[in-house]
Amino acid sequence: MTTIAAISTGNAPGGIGVIRISGEDAVKIANKVFECKDKTSLTELGGYRAKFGSIVIDGKRQDDAVALVFRAPKSYTGEDVAELSVHGGMLSVQKTLEAVFAAGAVPAGAGEFTKRAFLNGKMDLTQAESVADIISAEGEEELKASFGALHGRLSRSINAVLDKLLDASATMAAWVDYPDEEIPELEESELEETLTFCKNELSALLDGYDKGQTIKSGVNTVIAGRPNVGKSSLMNMLTGTDKSIVTHIEGTTRDIVEESVRLGGIVLHLKDTAGLRESGDVVENIGIEKAYKALDGAQLVLAVFDSSAELTDEDRRLIEKCKDKLSVAVINKTDLVQSADTDIIEKAFDKTVYISAKNDEGLDALEGAVTELLGVADFDSNAPLLANLRQKQHCENALASVNEALDGVTLGVTYDAVNVMIDAAADELLSLTGKKANAEVVNNIFSKFCVGK
Repeated sequence: MTTIAAISTGNAPGGIGVIRISGEDAVKIANKVFECKDKTSLTELGGYRAKFGSIVIDGKRQDDAVALVFRAPKSYTGEDVAELSVHGGMLSVQKTLEAVFAAGAVPAGAGEFTKRAFLNGKMDLTQAESVADIISAEGEEELKASFGALHGRLSRSINAVLDKLLDASATMAAWVDYPDEEIPELEESELEETLTFCKNELSALLDGYDKGQTIKSGVNTVIAGRPNVGKSSLMNMLTGTDKSIVTHIEGTTRDIVEESVRLGGIVLHLKDTAGLRESGDVVENIGIEKAYKALDGAQLVLAVFDSSAELTDEDRRLIEKCKDKLSVAVINKTDLVQSADTDIIEKAFDKTVYISAKNDEGLDALEGAVTELLGVADFDSNAPLLANLRQKQHCENALASVNEALDGVTLGVTYDAVNVMIDAAADELLSLTGKKANAEVVNNIFSKFCVGK
């Protein structure tokens, strides 16, 4: 394999910038651009060792640096790896990378370091995918779940099922193929117990998928209500900034204002919309039309009402609009004297919370209502989690084959036929972890990674 290199830190000025080099000649190449302070050679350095020195380009010292050396197979990629940490100015980092290329390295492709780790057996495909999830994580629970997957939580769960299936398959195949040998027949009750275990484990993984996606991908959330009920104030309370303009003038918000926020362990992709009402203003009407479209497409609606005013026709239309959607009634302005008939609101919504956006009161209650409504209040980030549709589809296919095998045992189907179903389930799980994944699937997964990882 060629020796690859890339910048592994962000594309912005920072305290340090790291150039990662991996491959058979990684240390030799690093040694060509790095001069140790003590005049020794990096090629003499053992694994997990560091040296202080300088980046030297065209015979001139360009920057102070630290060189780290990792020796195969005890490195991230399983190959020899060298990392050069320089001052984080973008020019300094780029010039160092160019010098590394001039010394013999080639540019790394997207995700190529992690791909090499997978190909060299340092991690399976579910762990590799978790690396990208950790990088993109926005919520705390997502980060915990992705970190657990990186350390094999999902892999262990899948492998526990896979081991059962492969053991059963091997026993059945031996009994069918070598009838003259004294191989004990697999008891039907034992086979049913094995398949039932596999069914329950796979079903549990699939049952947690939707909750996991809510945590992982966030929830498209619309803040809706008639003008001046405090939608923009709620937006500002959730974001902790003056994201939306707040005035006493109705119709201030005329277009959708968007922002992503963390509410507890969930990421809400918020849209603050124009006030829902009849208007003679052409521009405002465009905003109202957009608001209704956003409302129709929302996964979650925060329906805002003014507790200090009687319910209006617009309020009632919003209540009707939210009937078939996941929605929380947010009764705002609790700092004022109540005039609204809140019983009507509470009866129409599964969850109702009372807040004062002006005084930043009620955020905890809103968090509790949203997490309960979305079914993630009891989400366990320490449980194994299917992270994406690819993993889910393999798991579904494996479960279907396990169910077929169970039905076959119940109906008295011959063991060789049952074994075909068990092998089909095992193949799906082998593809899930990457042990039987084809090159096209592997390349597609790593193409979504950032360069440098």
